[in-house]
Amino acid sequence: MNSLFTRLLRSILPVLLLSFSHAVFAAPSPEANIQQRFREYLGVDVKKDAIVKTPYAGLYEVQIGDNLVYTDKQAQYLFLGKILDLQTKKDYTDEKLRQITIVDFADLPKDLAIRIVKGNGKGMMAVFSDPNCRYCKQLEYNLQNVDDVTVYVYPFNILSEKSVELSRNIWCSENPAQAWKDWMINDKRPAKAKDECVFPDEKIRALGQKLNIRGTPAIFFSDGTRVPGAADADDINRKLQSLK
Repeated sequence: MNSLFTRLLRSILPVLLLSFSHAVFAAPSPEANIQQRFREYLGVDVKKDAIVKTPYAGLYEVQIGDNLVYTDKQAQYLFLGKILDLQTKKDYTDEKLRQITIVDFADLPKDLAIRIVKGNGKGMMAVFSDPNCRYCKQLEYNLQNVDDVTVYVYPFNILSEKSVELSRNIWCSENPAQAWKDWMINDKRPAKAKDECVFPDEKIRALGQKLNIRGTPAIFFSDGTRVPGAADADDINRKLQSLK
């Protein structure tokens, strides 16, 4: 009996293993399933390493550009918004977003920026700003109450061709830093640029796209952190102080 059972087992084992192997490979991993469902239903191609299983509620975190969404392993439900721990008050989403939007400040091409120095200039920040953006103008007003900082302004023209012309005139002026301030604070238009002056508009746009900047103003500090919008002077000062 035992020998007969052994012979039967030996004869069917390869078949069983082959069937099991096909069954295993037929079932997609949660990551592959999420990729497929996002592609089919959202028209979004998500890289596998952009999908992370979280330690909370069995959710999977999916990074799409600079945004985070959450889904279950079947990708049946999509969750938009923040994940908060009510007990510890920890904001998991905000913490992760700060990580994925970090840039290497030292690698920013400073030759594409208008350099504005205030006080001793020890603090460092970069601002992507459209000259016709009212929030950008508000930021410039706020920066009047920030001292001892060097601001690298990247004229990031996303509103209209009028912004491109205005930025070029400012860039090509004798004192671009003063011309930028005159326009943003006092609405004083710069003189028309000479034809031979080259303004690196396309390079600045390409840099903004690389950094996934979708709105202005966008602020970067020397530690690589990003702050969207017209941050107020107190917040900027506190941030600069923390980086000393």
